[in-house]
Amino acid sequence: MVARATASQFDSGKFDIVRIPYITSAVQIKETLREASKHPCVICHTLVSPDLRDALLEEAKKYDLITVDIMGPMIRAVQSVADMTPKLKPGLIHLLDQDYFKRVEAIEFAVKYDDGKNPWGLLKADLILVGVSRTSKTPLSMYLAHKKIKVANVPLVPEVPPPDELFQVTPQKVVGLIIDSHKLNEIRAERLKIMRLPPDANYATLNRIGEELEYATKIMERIGCPIIDVSNKAIEETANKILELVFKSSNH
Repeated sequence: MVARATASQFDSGKFDIVRIPYITSAVQIKETLREASKHPCVICHTLVSPDLRDALLEEAKKYDLITVDIMGPMIRAVQSVADMTPKLKPGLIHLLDQDYFKRVEAIEFAVKYDDGKNPWGLLKADLILVGVSRTSKTPLSMYLAHKKIKVANVPLVPEVPPPDELFQVTPQKVVGLIIDSHKLNEIRAERLKIMRLPPDANYATLNRIGEELEYATKIMERIGCPIIDVSNKAIEETANKILELVFKSSNH
């Protein structure tokens, strides 16, 4: 970006910007500068390794090439202000980029396979959450997605058979969510109020809730998955329990 911005101050069409990433050895530097010496050029670099910087300066001097250190002055300035020692380890920005894109990918996955939208997603998920409506499946999916975990979730409703794919994955990848019936009654009643629906709708009755929870528990037992009671638990608390149960030996 600095090279392009610089070229734009001149007749940028007369400049070729050649980018050579992932320089990890003095041999690569020697080969690169030997080739560069055949053309009038300026060497801009973001090398953070002191050994590689020294190797580049030595080779540049040999061929009388001009070099511009982009990162060095920035690192020294921040070091003096922060009173911290830089890692001087190459490639860290690429690790950060990978981390960011994995997180975005997991968030997109959670949106795409939310609420049982597409059963094929169950076979690609790192984790599948199952439970009745209003057991925090979607918020948990998004929270875990920010930890780079691809989560799909499936609502369990007595009138709708769960997808076959749910029984094809290993039970260790599935977590069942249950909740106290009275707590769920309060949550659903509030939901009806927000939606301006009658408070006595079947959705929020204790009889209906009891029926749904019984059905959901049978499905979870059939799968053989761990079950977590989310009653009075914050999203973070439930998520940490899931991480402990499912990903304790994982790198997530």
